[in-house]
Amino acid sequence: MKKTAILLLSVLVVMVFTGCSLLSGKNSNTVVIAGKNFTEQDILVYMMKYVIEDQTKLKVETKAFLGGTSVVAQAIERGDIDIYPEYTGTALINLLGEPMISDPQAAYDKVKNIYKEKKQIIWLEPFGFNNTYTLTMRTDEAERLGIRTISDLAAKADRLMLGCTQEFLERADGQKGLEEKYGFKFAASSGMDPGLTYAAVRDKKVHVIDGFSTDGRIVAFNLKVLEDDKKFFPPYYAAPIIREDTLKKHPEIADALKLLAGKLNETEMAKLNAKVDLEKQDPKAVAKEWLQSKGLIK
Repeated sequence: MKKTAILLLSVLVVMVFTGCSLLSGKNSNTVVIAGKNFTEQDILVYMMKYVIEDQTKLKVETKAFLGGTSVVAQAIERGDIDIYPEYTGTALINLLGEPMISDPQAAYDKVKNIYKEKKQIIWLEPFGFNNTYTLTMRTDEAERLGIRTISDLAAKADRLMLGCTQEFLERADGQKGLEEKYGFKFAASSGMDPGLTYAAVRDKKVHVIDGFSTDGRIVAFNLKVLEDDKKFFPPYYAAPIIREDTLKKHPEIADALKLLAGKLNETEMAKLNAKVDLEKQDPKAVAKEWLQSKGLIK
């Protein structure tokens, strides 16, 4: 009877530990790549996945459209994910609360050093493009109102409505900081899903939106990007960031992702975004086709 009880206890212990292992979600040969909740991030997630799987023996689990910046940033710090694409300006101002740095290399060096020291997260080499925030209007309306710069907008903003992502409403490098820098207030502002802002301004539901400079809908919808004449927005160069413990365990990841370093400029990224947002192509297919066209994967 005693032997039977010991045997049953042993089986239960094995089951508990096996269950814990299964619940952990990944094994030592798997890395998790996540992205924020907009198209460009989705494409970058799959580019990184395909390059890593092509160049290493690792398997990649993806969590595309995981959430906004704070959600994804917290996930990598907790260890729920291993890698995601981040932007230098977002990290500098929004996540670290550091002062504005206009020089792209200085901004990159700053966030790279702080992330390594305080978060044990490593910034790898940037993809090559700067996806800066913009304020964007319909071209016909901007011309009618004589608005070319954000300073021009400031003189008329008390009659205009801003449509923007919820994140832009809350970020230091978003609406609040922008209005303080330029000294104006919009008549009203409305937070909306990132996928709806461009259609909202095109369809005259709002006057101004927060945009991304690499978004293909700017050209397709004949929108005008207002000049940031007071240089409020910092540089937003995109780069893969990875947990230091993951990189130590799998140093081959850095070599694989180095293949993407400097390969994408703003024009090319905008074209890829347009394929998904306007032509409704699958982001996985867009990412794979681009990698193959550049000879980066088989």
